[in-house]
Amino acid sequence: MENKENITKYLNAIYQNTRTAIQSIEDILPKVQDDKFIEELSIEQDAYSCLAKECENFAKAEKIEDLKDNNWIEKTKLWASINMGTMTDKTNRNIAELMLMGTFMGVITCIKDKSDHKNVSDELDEIIDKLYEFERKNIDKLLPFLNN
Repeated sequence: MENKENITKYLNAIYQNTRTAIQSIEDILPKVQDDKFIEELSIEQDAYSCLAKECENFAKAEKIEDLKDNNWIEKTKLWASINMGTMTDKTNRNIAELMLMGTFMGVITCIKDKSDHKNVSDELDEIIDKLYEFERKNIDKLLPFLNN
């Protein structure tokens, strides 16, 4: 029973990381006016959605019914942060900076979550490794938008 609890905690940590990224992009996309930037963020959003779906499929396969998205307080804080951060500055540079800070936080969260859940699930380790690598690549893709 304890192992299923640990698996559920690990799974929820990964899922919430992906859901935070998806929500961030959803909240910020309407503020972006550059077509290339919109395209990049849309590609990222699709990939995060695929990773979230992997978590959902894992939960279904393992009969885990308490897969949790971020709570409404976290969602509200994220929404407010994005809206406050873009209220007076909707430049690519500012939006890229906000996205980069979130992506760095996602990378840090991956490292901490994997460390906190050693030997819990090889399959979840694979998912978090994909998430980590994807976020590391996103950093390189977002950095050029700081120059606009």
